[in-house]
Amino acid sequence: MANNDVAIRFSGVDFEYDNGKVILDDASFSLREGMKVALMGQNGAGKTSLFNMIMGNNKPSSGNIYIDEGRTIACSQQVIPKDQLELNIRDFFASYFKGEDYDLDRKIKEVMEAVNVTLPEDKPLSAFSGGQQARLLLASALIQEPDVLLLDEPTNNLDDDGVGHLLAFLMAYEKTCIVISHDADFLNMFTDGVLYLDVFTHKIEQYVGDYYVVVEEIKAQIEREQRKNAQFAKKIKDNKEKMNYFANKGGKMRLVAKKMRDEIEQMEADKVDVRQEDKTIRDFVIPAQTDFVGNVITITSVTIMKDHQPTEKEVNVILKKREHLLLKGPNGIGKTTLLERLALNNSEGAKILDDVKVGYYRQDFSTLNFDDTVFDALLSVMQLKSEEKMRSVASSFLLSKDVISAKIGSLSEGQKGLVAFAQLVLLEPGLLILDEPTNHINFRHIPVIAEALKKYEGAMIVVSHVQSFLDQIGISEELDLGK
Repeated sequence: MANNDVAIRFSGVDFEYDNGKVILDDASFSLREGMKVALMGQNGAGKTSLFNMIMGNNKPSSGNIYIDEGRTIACSQQVIPKDQLELNIRDFFASYFKGEDYDLDRKIKEVMEAVNVTLPEDKPLSAFSGGQQARLLLASALIQEPDVLLLDEPTNNLDDDGVGHLLAFLMAYEKTCIVISHDADFLNMFTDGVLYLDVFTHKIEQYVGDYYVVVEEIKAQIEREQRKNAQFAKKIKDNKEKMNYFANKGGKMRLVAKKMRDEIEQMEADKVDVRQEDKTIRDFVIPAQTDFVGNVITITSVTIMKDHQPTEKEVNVILKKREHLLLKGPNGIGKTTLLERLALNNSEGAKILDDVKVGYYRQDFSTLNFDDTVFDALLSVMQLKSEEKMRSVASSFLLSKDVISAKIGSLSEGQKGLVAFAQLVLLEPGLLILDEPTNHINFRHIPVIAEALKKYEGAMIVVSHVQSFLDQIGISEELDLGK
């Protein structure tokens, strides 16, 4: 249980980047030792930036950040840094371990057991699946034995077993924990509070209670504020009409008009600054390529990983237009590798119909050039270049004028995901290959994306561990690599 000792306190903190992007404006909150809270906010609001402030990597422009003296902090990031992908497991953990070298192997064994994963120690991290890498990221934070644990989208890439194990671990965890996640059900199971970073006001709102209770509280608060503002607006309108009437009368009536003008100004000042809810992307359609006839893709064999060794497996999959295939299997069996080979059309056991355009959504966004601007990235996939159409599609995915001119590498993971979906709309593919498409995406957007995929007229292959999402898009066939 949380006690009354303050672990972290922000007092009147302002922070903005050198390019002028504001993240925090007079933000204040405090967390007691042992609290488990969710850090929420729209894609691009600055949640990861806030983590970096707690870690000391970002310094506030003004205000104070108090971390109890001697308290250690560790962060499990969303992805393994590129410069660490070729390290083996021991060297990877050595870069995080604070103890003596002779104790490293024992601690590695402990944290690997804690995250429930067994991997060959001689292979580079790049050889492991997204789910296996997710567990290694959590273990890299645990090996530091922190007093404050920061988790950035920890359920991304995890299979059901991995999510269940992580949930059990967090429910038993006695230290302070802050979690960024768009998985509402996951958050609701173990958090006892919410920090909400408002992308519009750059303030931090703090709520106590599990996630769903907080959502209802925010909804009720917004409704109260909107009702109060509606009352003020009606009163202001009535008084303005009366004020104009008295002002036109002249003489002493002008004094009455002046008094009413002062009352109107006071009511304008008293209007509540209603917290703006997260915007949701607009409904969209992914146009399907139509200039071909026949089976979109035929798969007769696949390569899976069995005991960390490649093994051929015979299958029989034929996908036509409007058919959706779910690719299943535990972390590490080779789902992402198979999707990559299919997307490149270089898998020996699979054949994509000639001239079919493939729209490939990778969970690590490596299909995007991080040095490109969003403008260039979107325009590059269009067969008929139309800046007007491109900007219209970008706008529907909340990619504003400022975002369009930014480089892909400067965007949040959620914004990169929206860019990737916008590309699919502009590409007009005949085959969609989607690798964990809900990762990093604000949960408010997911029903809109699911509806678009449900209506997609081409063929689709998808990997996802989010059952509610799969139910929405509709699955016509399953291929379980683990069976």
